[in-house]
Order: sequence, then structure tokens, then C-alpha cells
Amino acid sequence: MKTTLSLLAAALLLAACAGPEPRRLTAREAADAALPAGFTTPQGTGPVAAELPWAQAFQGERLQRLMPLALERNRDLRVAVANIESARATASARDADLWPTVNAVFSGSRTPTAAGGINSLYQAGVQVSAYELDLFGRLRGLSSAAAAQVLAAESAQQAVRTALVASVATAEIALQADEALLRLTRDTLATREQSLALVKQRFDGGVAGELDLRSAESALQAARAALAQTQRQRALDENALALLLGGPLPADLPAPRGDVSAFEPLAELPAGLPAEVLTRRPDIRQAEFALAAADANIDAARAAFWPRITLTASAGTASGHLSDLFKNSAWSFAPALVQPLFDAGRNRANLAAVRAAREVALAQYEKAIQTAFREVADGLSSRSALAEQRSALAAQVEAERRRLDAAEQRYAAGVSSALDRLDAQRSLFAAQQSLVQVQSLRAQSLVALYRALGGAR
Repeated sequence: MKTTLSLLAAALLLAACAGPEPRRLTAREAADAALPAGFTTPQGTGPVAAELPWAQAFQGERLQRLMPLALERNRDLRVAVANIESARATASARDADLWPTVNAVFSGSRTPTAAGGINSLYQAGVQVSAYELDLFGRLRGLSSAAAAQVLAAESAQQAVRTALVASVATAEIALQADEALLRLTRDTLATREQSLALVKQRFDGGVAGELDLRSAESALQAARAALAQTQRQRALDENALALLLGGPLPADLPAPRGDVSAFEPLAELPAGLPAEVLTRRPDIRQAEFALAAADANIDAARAAFWPRITLTASAGTASGHLSDLFKNSAWSFAPALVQPLFDAGRNRANLAAVRAAREVALAQYEKAIQTAFREVADGLSSRSALAEQRSALAAQVEAERRRLDAAEQRYAAGVSSALDRLDAQRSLFAAQQSLVQVQSLRAQSLVALYRALGGAR
């Protein structure tokens, strides 16, 4: 009796080597610590991006056709779905560890005796092999960790879906901008071809000098180079969209109209937003579930310091003759208590590893929250700044157009030179290009803001 008590006391002492568990920050505490104070109070009214499906946020016949194709065929989304199935299979395997394994057993042996005879033994029955009584929660901890990983994989799949929807919308905006720039560049090229023909006619008549002629030629070649560059960019953007779709664009897809000025999803978002809106983002939920899995792994690693109680049992029949196999019953029951005495520090190292992994998961969770707030702040700032820039550029385009009209009239009247007219053409073209680019940037920033707020369902 004293020996048994001594062994039990030694087992408990060795189990205590895990040491006290440091206090862990909860996910809510970590989120509160990471949240900027300026975003905790909502102000204003507006749509909630997380509750607004992409079909309502992004209008247009092309996007309404392209988005379902991407959600069906995109390879990254397929990988995310497969990762969910893998996580679920792992969780099922961990759950199965909580239950005994029962096997049907049939065996037979023949052994020679010293007298020259043969001893035969046949056995049949069922066997429960080394079933662990999870008194200290080791198996439950592993099962909880696997279940949290399933939720993390599901959130990761939603994050991939959100990113895919935003990427398709962004690629479509880029194509619309390319089409607008192509139309603008073709018009400019045609205008400069006409200008060159007129200057050459005046040069041949001795009215214009060689400087005017060479300047017109240079302007024409610059327009041709700009057209080639824009055509190249359009091909690249189309290839990027095809990759997102997981295949070529539909042959009957309407051509882009080249209009990005009407692209205004979520144009009336409030300037202040509650923290709860951003913590619904799938990437933040993924990090939170990963943190929960790390907590469960710590519980399992601590339980490894405590004794393990296993049960092995069998029931069946045994006989020396195969014909009498089912006439004699036999059974066995063998409980065992196993307490690690010396493992060269393996359990301590495992515990230290999962504690470090938990710190990594905590830091990643806090960073995910901080990243979300930065993305929203950037999106809100870009929305207002780009709107002002767009208005200013639109006014500049109008001013440059009037300047060109005046330069055309002065040139026709012989008051100003061809260089003044050419300079006005160049300034108008540059202002028009800048306006299209800023319109595209504003539309893309609105898509990014929609994604940052957890939209794109």
C-alpha cells in the first residue's frame, strides 16, 4: 500500500512539472487592445458592407456575368474548399480518438512439442485495443484544436471568396479604364494625323517652317506609342481577369464601354464605423479561430504530463481444435496506468512549442485587426481625396478643351504658331489621361473599401 501511494505521489509530482499556466489574453481582450480608439463609435448612416451582396454592390452586365464564373472556376477558391474538407477529416479523426477501437480477431497457431507432436491453438472474438480514458483532457484538447481549425479553414475560404470578388471587380475597372484610354488615344491619333497633314501642306506651300513640321511628326509618333502601350496594358489586364475566372472570357461577353465614372459602390459609407463591423471580416475570424486552436493545443500539451489510463479487453473463444473453436469462451481485461518518468524533456519542449505557437497566433490576430482598421482608414481617406482630385481634373480637362479651341482659332487666323496649337493638344491629352486614371483609382478604392469592411459575399 505504501509503495502504491509513493508511486502515485511521484506521478503527481512529475505531472506538476508542467508549471503554472500563465494567464492568457482572451480574444476579446486582444481585440480591445488592438482596436484604435477613434473607431469605436459609429457616426452617420449608410449601408453595411458585410450585409451587402456583391450583386447589389457591383452593377453592370459584364460583372453580373463574370462574377459567377469566377466563383465557380477559380483555382484558389477550389484550394480553399479542399482545405476545409481536409480540416474536417482531421477533426473527425481526432473525435474518433475519444472512442474505443473494436476489432474482430481470428488467429491460429501450430507449435511443435518436445515429444514430436503438434500443439494447435485457435482463437476468435472481439478486442478493444488500448482505449485511453481521457481524464485530464488530452484527447479533448486535440479534438477542440481540430474543430477550431475547421472553423479557421471555413473563414479562410470566405476570405478567399471576398478577395476574389474584389479582384474581379478591380480587374473589370482596369479593363474599362483601358477601353476609355484606347478610345481617347485613337481620337488623339486621328487628330494628330490631320494636324500633320495640314502642317505638311502649309510647309510645302512655304507658310510653315520645318520646326512646325517636325513637331507635328513627333506628336504623331508619341500618340502611336501611347496607343501601343495602352493596347499592351489592356491585353495584360484581360489576361489577369482570365486567370481570376479560371478560363477564357466568354465569347459573347459585351465589350467594355470604357465608362468608369459611373462606378460608385458604397458611395455613402459613414465616416465613423463601429468596431464590431470590422471584426466580422473573414480574415479576422480566421485568426481568432487559429488562436482558439492554439489554446486547445496548450491544454492537450499540459495534459500529457499527467498519467494516462488505458484499457485493453478482449472476449471470444479459444480451442486446440478448429472444430471445437466456439465451445470454449475466453476473455481478458487489462487496465494500465502510464506515467512518464523520463522523456529527456520531450513534454516540456512540446508545451513550450505550443505556448510559442499561441503567442504567434495572438500576434497574428492583433495584426489582422490592426490591418483591417488601416485598410478602412486608407479607403475612407482615398474616397474623399480622389473625389476632390477627380473634380479638379474634370475642370482642368474642360479648361484645356477651351484653350485648344482658342488655339485652333488663333492658328487658323494666323495669329499664333503651330507650336501653340500643338502644346494645347498635348496638355488636353495629358489632362484627359489623368482624369481617366483617377476615375479608375477612385472606383478601385471603393472596391477595396467594400472588401475592407467585410463585404463581397
